[in-house]
Amino acid sequence: MHEYSIVQSLLDLVEENARKHEAKKIKKIVVKIGRLSGVEPHLLEIAFNTFKEGTICEEADFVMNIQELKVRCKKCDVVSEIESKDLLYECPSCSSCELEVLDGEDMYLMSLEME
Repeated sequence: MHEYSIVQSLLDLVEENARKHEAKKIKKIVVKIGRLSGVEPHLLEIAFNTFKEGTICEEADFVMNIQELKVRCKKCDVVSEIESKDLLYECPSCSSCELEVLDGEDMYLMSLEME
């Protein structure tokens, strides 16, 4: 389960930011998880709750915002979101499969609330 290593990297990043800002406690962590990032939100939450014990994040709320796949059609230039339940990724405007992925493949740390 690679979510464990993702959480460890996330905790390292949060602690580094906390040190930079002389924070004593993290109250809230907000991440954005793309549908095609390969990260399972439920498993990530379990891993976070397991590894936060004894860290500056021990009492932090963990908020996950799920990002659908956002694409731009290379034929008609329409930007749209494609739901993950769709098996065929095609432009909803012209049905082309020539798509450029703009968002939804990565995981980002979006914000921290520190004390």
